[in-house]
Amino acid sequence: MRLEYFEMIDTVTSLDKAAGRIEALAHVPMESPVFEGHFPGHPLVPGVLLTETMAQASGYLLLAHLDFVQMPFLMAVDKARFRSFVGPGATLIVQASLEHDGSGYAVTKASIRHEGKPLADAELRFRTMPFPEGLDVPMRERAQRIGLMDRAVAAGAPPGGAVPA
Repeated sequence: MRLEYFEMIDTVTSLDKAAGRIEALAHVPMESPVFEGHFPGHPLVPGVLLTETMAQASGYLLLAHLDFVQMPFLMAVDKARFRSFVGPGATLIVQASLEHDGSGYAVTKASIRHEGKPLADAELRFRTMPFPEGLDVPMRERAQRIGLMDRAVAAGAPPGGAVPA
């Protein structure tokens, strides 16, 4: 995780395009300016960043599902629950599954586990649309760095994702 840059997912560990599922790892850094204020002397990952972590895993699932032709944008978070706290140094397992995709909208269910126990879960809604000018290249580069592109190709996607028409 690079909290200050909102890069929450470190590695995609599995992708099943046919089943619409992804699993990823997110390593909470030992130090971050975020922890200076949340909370001094008792650092915790803010719930909003846990939500963002689930949204990013879901977004990467949707990118692979859509062969990198469309970009998912988070539109709503429903039924979000936080079951515990997590601090610096934790390794989080993030899972997301595709519940619906159609008419430019998608719904996922996502969860985070820490040390085998549920930490957070939510239902997330996305608007899917063509990439805004200039955003596709950095998204593909980030997907490559975290291993999503290799997992997507192994799952049957075109190498590098489809090229938009």
